[in-house]
Parts: sequence; structure tokens; C-alpha cells
Amino acid sequence: MLRYLTAGESHGAVLTAIIEGMPAGLPLTGDYINRQLARRQGGYGRGARMKIESDTVRFLSGVRGGLTLGSPITLQVENKDWDNWSEIMSPEPDGRVEERVVTRPRPGHADLAGALKYRHRDIRNVLERSSARETAARVAVGSVARRLLEELGIKIIGQVVRIGGTEANAGSLNMEELTAGLAGSQLQCADPVAEQRMIAEIDRARQAGDTLGGVFEINCYGIPAGLGSYVQWDRKLDGRLAAAVMSIQAIKGVEIGLGFAAAEQAGSLVQDEIFYGQDGEGFYRRTNHAGGIEGGVTNGEVVVLRAAMKPIPTLYRPLKSVHIITKEPVEASIERSDTCAVPAACVIGEAVVAWEIAAACLEKCGCDSLAELKDNWNSYLLYLRQV
Repeated sequence: MLRYLTAGESHGAVLTAIIEGMPAGLPLTGDYINRQLARRQGGYGRGARMKIESDTVRFLSGVRGGLTLGSPITLQVENKDWDNWSEIMSPEPDGRVEERVVTRPRPGHADLAGALKYRHRDIRNVLERSSARETAARVAVGSVARRLLEELGIKIIGQVVRIGGTEANAGSLNMEELTAGLAGSQLQCADPVAEQRMIAEIDRARQAGDTLGGVFEINCYGIPAGLGSYVQWDRKLDGRLAAAVMSIQAIKGVEIGLGFAAAEQAGSLVQDEIFYGQDGEGFYRRTNHAGGIEGGVTNGEVVVLRAAMKPIPTLYRPLKSVHIITKEPVEASIERSDTCAVPAACVIGEAVVAWEIAAACLEKCGCDSLAELKDNWNSYLLYLRQV
């Protein structure tokens, strides 16, 4: 079983992740993961924190000579800002924890709910872990899964399709067109005209002390029919993908294929008719309204899902709140933040989707080594071509 845990605070010393269940023999380097970490930190509209951090991963276990060992993999990403917070965030009793206390919860953040749940009187104890800084560890984890998927011929590409009120026109692009359209984009957007309007929206929001959300889309290519299962609710792949993406900070909606638009149309217009190619193509669809998943199982088409990200709750013109100790009306606290982080969320979305797809691949053709996995995988692909 493929699983992972992350640990660490936003201004703590490090972020750590432990992966269990990754097959032995997978070629893996720190540079490969670092490229994905750099993508997470990019994108127009990011804040000052990105100028401080330059994330790089360090392997503490599970990798030797550029190959995974089959044992747990420990990944570590240092927080460069730790030097400025080492006393404030100290685990020792004599730490200066009374400094930088937060008592004014931000609407839309985990601040108040987390403080009530864990009985904290300093909201910093909540925001340090609930911060999206944690996603650096998840991108590192998802990059390991992405590396595994590459060995199986599966490619995952995300694109930003909306920021604020501006929507991109990129829904009909194939994999090659999408890859080319994303090259050099500042916002992970394949529509250059829409991207310029998005940048202008972000500039206006920044000047107003406000923030912007948006929508990103994840496309998964090369996935055969048969991943996931319909036999139990928690094995349905669409449910697992939706849960993984929804767990990303600030994500408030996830849809697969037509998603909510399917509710507005007749069934005859929504279902994907089935055809069979005699030249080895096998079963296929001419449409993909289902987004590549039917009954919790992949059907051989491109897996497509979209996620809606709300605007970041830290505002430089803060909203009304209440002091958690005195109960007096106050303005919400201000932490260093971004104007728009939708492109970063898209990269994180790719990572968590890669993880769930990799887990489903191992469930289907699981084994202890990459060589054995590829043998089983290729045997299954051969079966699909012959059935």
C-alpha cells in the first residue's frame, strides 16, 4: 500500500515527508523533485515569502545511488526563514513563544476553528501548520509518484483556466498543443491573450489590497481502463481524486469531466457512446464527458478534473474579526501572503493527482520492484489490446 505523511510548520526548521510502499529500482534524483518545487514557487501574483525560500529536497532515507530501495523514503525541505524564527518557534520551554502571538483570526482561514478545536490561545499554533507552506512537502511527495508514472507512460499536465473573472480558451487542446501553450507562461495558462487579462486582474487586486482565486484543470494522459474500483466506496478513483484535490488549502470545489454542467443536460447528451476499433485500438469513445472515469473506474480516456480555488483569506485590507481573548471587535491579522496562488495550486493539484494515480497503478499491478511492476503493467496493456 502506497502512503505518506508530512510534518512541519510554516516557520519551523524543516518540512518532512515519509513515503512508504514505493517500489525498489525507481530512478530518482533530487534535481527532478527540485524542478517541481520551483514550479510551485512560481507564478505571477506570489508574495514576498517566495523571495526568501528556494526550495530544495534532501533524501534522508530510501534512496541510494539514484535508485529507490523499496524501504521508506524520507524527504526534507528546509525553511530558509527559520533563522528569523528559531527562538519564536523553538520547541524548548525557554523559547520566545510570547513574541508574534496571533489573537485576531482571519475570516476564511483555519485560524478560529483550529484554535477552538485544539484550545489554543495563540493562533500561531494553528496557522503554522494549516499554512499552504505545507504543500511544498506534498509536491515533493507527488514528484516521486510522477516519476513512477513516467516509467509507465503516464503524463499529468495542469493548466489554469480561470483567474477571477477571466476565463481561458484552452479546453480543446491535445497533449502536444497544451504542452506547447504552457511553455513560458507566467500563470500556467495556455491561452496567452487570456493570460494578459489575468495579469491585469491580479495587478488591480494587489493595488486594492485584495486577493483572487480561480480554476485549474488537471489532464492525465496514458491511463488505461481498469484503475480504481466500483466495489467499495473508498476504492472509487474519482472519489479518491476529488478528496485529494479538495484537501489542498483554499480549494472549495472539484469536478470531473463535465462535472456540474452535466446536471443541466439530457442523458443522451452527457453519456459517452462506445465504439470498437478493429486495428488494435480496442474500445474507445468519441467524446469524454465522463472525464475518463465511469463507476469509479478509468475507462481508457484522458482523466480530466477541475478545481475551484477561493481567494486567499489573508488580506492587506483586513476584514472584521473578534479578538479571541478579549472578544472585542478587531481587524483580522495580516500574515505575509500572495495576491493570487492559483498557478501554484495547479502544480500542487498535479502532485496530489499523481499520487492517487500511482497508488491505483500499484493496486492494479503491485509488486516490490519497478522491473516487476513494468512486466505486470505491460502484460495488462497487452490484454487490453487483445480483449
